[in-house]
Amino acid sequence: MVQSLSKNQIKLITSLKQKKYRLLHGFFVVEGIKTIRELLNSNMELHTLYTTERFNNAANPDSYNDEILISETDLKRISFLTTPNKALAIFKIPSFNPIDTSELIVALDDIRDPGNLGTIIRLCDWFGVKDLVCSNETVDCFNPKVIQATMGSITRVNITYVDLPAFLKNVDVPIFGTFMDGENVYNKSLPKKGVLVLGNEANGISKDIEVLIKEKIAIPRFGNIQAAESLNVATATAILLSEFRRS
Repeated sequence: MVQSLSKNQIKLITSLKQKKYRLLHGFFVVEGIKTIRELLNSNMELHTLYTTERFNNAANPDSYNDEILISETDLKRISFLTTPNKALAIFKIPSFNPIDTSELIVALDDIRDPGNLGTIIRLCDWFGVKDLVCSNETVDCFNPKVIQATMGSITRVNITYVDLPAFLKNVDVPIFGTFMDGENVYNKSLPKKGVLVLGNEANGISKDIEVLIKEKIAIPRFGNIQAAESLNVATATAILLSEFRRS
């Protein structure tokens, strides 16, 4: 039976677009059937599922207990998307695990674009990087746009927000950073464990992080004119993780 959403329900859901309310309530929003299924089949804990049609989830039948059928009109009222995708779910923000420094770690220094963070989370998932360490200034991984971009990979990557300089000072593994004047990554022998630091979209790696970088690496330009100023940070992540895994 289709239910009408109350003002309080709408207020709670729409408030979760902002980080302070996600932290206050301990919830985040997921939209789209495919991504919601990914989270339902993980260890993420569902709070409520709002859908315009029965959400057949045989792998997690308990989700029916938290399923509310709503109209397309109500879905449009609560959706953060221009074109809502049949379902919106609220999940509880999980507790992540301690960081494992015995394997390759990706660290992000002040990444601001939600799409970039979401793509980097997917890349960590693809290349088997279990730990993603983010500076406290990096965009929140539970931002709706980040969640959308991860396509469910957020369930398989351990994400930790830290004081990044303090973290790097205390790790006993090689620390790599991307710089225009760094060593050609294609000529470098790369280890199986270490920390790969990627910097802000506009400013690169900050000065207080740069002094902690032990190994400066670069992706060389091959164009004849070589006029391109830089690579997108997510694109650079893909290339570098491919090289780490190939080594």
